[in-house]
Amino acid sequence: MTPTPQAIARLKKDFRQLQKEPIPFLEASPLDSNILEWRYCIHGAPDTPYEGGYYQGKLVFPENYPFKPPSIYMITPNGRFKVNTRLCLSMSDFHPDTWNPCWHVGTIVTGLISFMNDTSQTLGSIKTSLEEKRNLAKKSLLFNISDKRFCELFPETSRNIKNKLKVIKETNPELYKAITKQSDMTTSPSNDSKVEENSAWTIVIITVGIIIISIMVTTVVRNL
Repeated sequence: MTPTPQAIARLKKDFRQLQKEPIPFLEASPLDSNILEWRYCIHGAPDTPYEGGYYQGKLVFPENYPFKPPSIYMITPNGRFKVNTRLCLSMSDFHPDTWNPCWHVGTIVTGLISFMNDTSQTLGSIKTSLEEKRNLAKKSLLFNISDKRFCELFPETSRNIKNKLKVIKETNPELYKAITKQSDMTTSPSNDSKVEENSAWTIVIITVGIIIISIMVTTVVRNL
C-alpha cells in the first residue's frame, strides 16, 4: 500500500505527539521501512494480572488514514488476546462505522489497554486464569528481548528488561528458570510468516478437499 500525503503527515504528527506527551504504560513507533505499520509496547500496570509484563503488538494503518481505522494485533502471548490475529475492537477496522478520524495512535492503544484490563469478550479475545496471565507476564520479558525488531524500536525498554532478567537470575534462580522455560510461549515473535504460511496451506488443503468431494459426488450421480 502507498500511503496518501495526508496519511503520512498525520502519522508523523501522531508520533511527535507521543514523544512530546508520553502516555503512561505505553510506547509506540512506526517501522523505519513502512510508516503504515507500527509496533506498540504496553507495560503491564500495577494491580493488574499483567503487572511487570511487556506486551508487544502491531497496528497496520490503511493508506487513507485517518479516514479509516487500523488493524490491531497482539504479538506477545498475554492470556487476554490471541496472538497474530486481528482484534475486533471499536477503534479497529472491524468497526469502520464507529471510527472517529480525530482518534490517533495514543487513543487507539489506550482503548486497547482499557479493554485488556476488562473481562469483556470479543473476536480475538480468549479466557485464561489470573495465574496464567501472571505467568505469561513473567515470560514476556525474555519473549520480547528475543525479538530483534522490538529491541530496535524500544531500546530503553529492552535494556530495562535485560537488567530485570539479570537481577532475577542472581536473586531468584528458580524464577529465572521458570521464565526462560518457553513451553508456554506457543508463538514466537518470528513466527508471523509461519502463521501466514500455515493459514495459506490450510486454505489450499480445504480447497483441494472440496474439489475431490465434488468430483466424487459427480461420479456417483453419473453412475446412478
